Amino acid sequence: MNSLSWGILGTGRIAGVFAKFLPQSKTGNLAAVASRSQINADRFGAEFHAPRCHGSYDALLADPSVQAVYIATPHPMHAAWCLKAAKAGKHILCEKPLTLNHAEAVTVINAARRHNIFLMEAFMYRCHPQTLKLVELIRQKSIGEVRIIQASFGFHREFNPNQRLFSHELGGGGILDIGCYPVSMSRLIAGVAIGQPFADPTELHASGHLATTGVDLWTIAAMKFPGDILAAVSASTQVQQDSALRIFGSEGNIFVAAPWGPSRDGGKTTIVLERKGESPREIVIDSPQPLYAIEADNVAAHIEARQSPAMTWDDSLGNIKALDRWRAAIGVVYQSEKSRK
Repeated sequence: MNSLSWGILGTGRIAGVFAKFLPQSKTGNLAAVASRSQINADRFGAEFHAPRCHGSYDALLADPSVQAVYIATPHPMHAAWCLKAAKAGKHILCEKPLTLNHAEAVTVINAARRHNIFLMEAFMYRCHPQTLKLVELIRQKSIGEVRIIQASFGFHREFNPNQRLFSHELGGGGILDIGCYPVSMSRLIAGVAIGQPFADPTELHASGHLATTGVDLWTIAAMKFPGDILAAVSASTQVQQDSALRIFGSEGNIFVAAPWGPSRDGGKTTIVLERKGESPREIVIDSPQPLYAIEADNVAAHIEARQSPAMTWDDSLGNIKALDRWRAAIGVVYQSEKSRK
């Protein structure tokens, strides 16, 4: 497995999470960090012991010690910095969503292909042994044929129009920030159930409630997949949900209490499997590595292939297209998208 020297582009909360756990990976080391101000870069770098701290993102991309970049900016900036990183010859792990919409995602993936660099959308849960075990159970038809998937991700935050989650300008709303998880999981499970790496919905219907800023606060989508598989997914930034996964099949059901951030610090997680006529059975997955360290190692393991089976380019394109449809169904359109019309 290749070793990788990482640069972190952005110094927000999720950047700090990645920086915290990167040293516990088997392959990664933190070479540099970058912020839009030198003060913030120095503060972040001091906290996470970065050898170099850059006061601009461009400076990080010009740093020869950096082999791969973790892009942790707000959503609307993902596409631009992915394009610049690709042009600079840096491998890319970009926070979800990869871009604001499908058109931007196509542009970014084409750039990765043109510049021959690794690119992955950072769905960290896809790299975890719990998800791999879940895929194995579905492939083995442990609950028979998959019929219904229920997946939710929701929390409650006080409304602040200037905060990223509620800001139209910053690509706020639950669909892009957290709804991408239930959609990606549903597409994964439906795909495995029909013998494919993933599946795209043939139908999607949704309802939601929007904030005064025009972003979604709580919303539910219903999807139909090939094989007559149905999925109900929900996302909310002002409604606390259980943020769980349930899969119902012809011969039983599966419950996952923590599908999106399993054993963030490393340790045991549980999948509950119940077959018809049998008592529920707990399947324990023990992962000594933290979640984000596993993700970093996954990148290193697939550098030569330029994409990871955990989240392929085609999978990312299918996911953002579904999110586009969800947003369109409830009327969430960002300013940058309006300006293109």
